[in-house]
Amino acid sequence: MKMACSNYVLAFILLAICLINSAQLVSGNGDKKNNVQKACSVTRYQDLCIHSLASFSSSAKSSPSRWARAAVSVTLGEAKSVAQYLLALKKHSRINGRRSRVALSDCIECFQNAIDELHQSLGVLRSLSRTTFNTQMGDLNTWLSAALTNGDTCLDGFEGQRGRKVKLLQKKVLKATHITSNALALANKLAATGLGSLPHS
Repeated sequence: MKMACSNYVLAFILLAICLINSAQLVSGNGDKKNNVQKACSVTRYQDLCIHSLASFSSSAKSSPSRWARAAVSVTLGEAKSVAQYLLALKKHSRINGRRSRVALSDCIECFQNAIDELHQSLGVLRSLSRTTFNTQMGDLNTWLSAALTNGDTCLDGFEGQRGRKVKLLQKKVLKATHITSNALALANKLAATGLGSLPHS
């Protein structure tokens, strides 16, 4: 009888531990989801923002500087991916028509410029300083705005053009510009939050 009671007690304890762990897991996941949703609330393309930045929830938490840095890192990766795609199109001559080929060359140049500008942006975010914060925010806005303009310029070159390859190109470039727009919004949030968002040196 004592053995049976002991088994029941042990089973109850194990069940309680499982329930507590499950509750903590659900709570932790809820916090992560809330973090990214709150961060992305200032962006224009919120669903894309949440999808692209969800993996940074644990590390960024509620830090505007970390969210801005994460957004620029993701944007840089996206820009590099698009640039590689564009270079492959050019290499294998998969875009037909003189106008489209000229637009493709221009687009490649735009994305190469954007990649440089995003590297500059990331450099600013990696070296934030309380003493030069306002200047850094001005530089960051300049670099990200330029990267966004380069994406828009690429799209302008293909305006009115048709074809499956062109449509796919436009879709990829448009996604990259949306991600860049989100990064700019998060950078602006950092600027608006001010020095209070930075750790004291």
